[in-house]
This record gives sequence, structure tokens and C-alpha cells, in this order.
Amino acid sequence: MPSDNDLLHRFIFDNTDIRGEIVTLGDSISEMTANQTYPAGVQQLLGEFMAATALLSSTLKFDGILTLQARGDGPIPLLVAEANHNRQLRGIVKLQDTDVPDASDLPALIGQGVLAITIDPDQGNRYQGIVPLEGPSLADCLEGYFEQSEQLPTRLWLASDGTKASGLLLQKLPQQETSEETNQAAWVNRVQLANTITAEELLNLDHEHMLTRLFHEEGVRLYEPLQLAFGCSCSKERSSKALRHLGKEDAEQLAREEGIINVECEFCGFQYTYDMNDIQAIFSPETRH
Repeated sequence: MPSDNDLLHRFIFDNTDIRGEIVTLGDSISEMTANQTYPAGVQQLLGEFMAATALLSSTLKFDGILTLQARGDGPIPLLVAEANHNRQLRGIVKLQDTDVPDASDLPALIGQGVLAITIDPDQGNRYQGIVPLEGPSLADCLEGYFEQSEQLPTRLWLASDGTKASGLLLQKLPQQETSEETNQAAWVNRVQLANTITAEELLNLDHEHMLTRLFHEEGVRLYEPLQLAFGCSCSKERSSKALRHLGKEDAEQLAREEGIINVECEFCGFQYTYDMNDIQAIFSPETRH
């Protein structure tokens, strides 16, 4: 495991209007999938989504959630990755009952569909941008999103092996530091250098060495890292609320038939267990109020 496990670094290039981010996820991926069983290719694709979500959410300046969601007509009809302002990550994959191909690429697993980026602040208006899943990879689709929705030239490099994931982002900002001509030349140069990175290097080099390997002559300024972690918002209280929506009569009948009721969090796979006494307590007047 790289020393930058579950860390995100922001960086800028001196005398340019270009910024960057680099992230490596390890323990957070393991914890997120500890109670889930995904095919190897699906696990890899989920890792790419989690790395991309961490990169996209790093500049959140408000309390809320950023969600990256893919919907398609392939073996994976739904894949969701989330990050909140506390830099907690979680994700889920919905699989069809059909056989999942032994692949990790986007077209084979998601099929034709759409990619949505949703920013949902605790206070304020919700924003969502949607682009078709037309690129051969998640990185290509996200670059298309930034071109259409943000008008900010953005390039991403993502890698995942199922147990860890990493990502690199470069973004050309509005002109401030230098002329447009000089900045464009710098942008082309930085992208060409970043294109030499391999998936193995992304997954195994620590961030400082990786940036030195790519941009040792380009004046990179590295900021203090941000710590990331798996975090699920499920709780006994929320699962009890779901049972209340089921209704007292149906919940008691299910408890009589099954002996216990298991309410499983679809994100982390944790199961909350209820017997008849628990069901009666949930629907007691004192509990409801």
C-alpha cells in the first residue's frame, strides 16, 4: 500500500493558471466493500468512480454531498459514488441478475446511458449536470462533462485494481497569472507529461514521487494533504424508520413468519436485525414521539 493511503493532495504550477489534484484510496475501498461481493471487474470500476468522486469533491466549500452516478442498460444498471464535506466516501453497485462479463471497462459494464454529477448542499439549491456515456472510459466521460458544463479544460487519469484506486486531475483555470498563449503552451506541456503515467505508477507511487517523476522541471507547489475515509450514513435509527414506513401490521407479520427481520444497508452491507420485541418497540407511542 502506498504511503499516501486515503490521502488527496492539491497542487499548482508556479506562474501558470493550472491546478491539479492527486488521490490514492486504499483502506476506504476495503472498508466500503467488506460486506459486499462484487466481481473483480466491477470492483475495479467502482474504485475508479470512488477516486474520481474524491477528486471532484475536494473543492466543496459548503456542507453537503457530491454524487457521481452512472445509469445504463448494461450488466450494471446503476453505480453510485458519494463524497461529503467531511471527506467521507461511500459507493454502491447494482447488478443485473444476468452474468457480468469479465471486464472492468465502462462500455462493457454500464452499456449505453448517462453520467450525472449532483451537488446537494445542506443549505441552498441542488445542482445536477448530465452527459451521455459516450466515452470509452470514465475519465473520458468526465472530461466531456467539464467541456460541456464547466467550460474548463480538464484531464483525468484513473486507475484501480479492486483493492486500491488512484486518480490524477489537471485543470486549466481562467487566465490570471500569465498570457493566454503562454498558459496554453504550459497546459499542452503538462498534459503531455501526465500522459506518460502508467496505471501501475498511479497505484503504487507515493504522490510526491509521482509528481516529481512527471513534472520535476515544472515548478509544482504541493499543498498539505486531505485525509479521506469510508463513511456510511446508515444507522439503527434510519433502518427503524424504514420499518415504520412498512407499517406495524406488515412488520409484525414479517417478524412472525421469519422470526427476525434483517434490514441491510445497500451501501455498506451492514445488517440491522429486529425481532418481535424490537418491532413492537418501534411502533410504541413513546418511540414514535
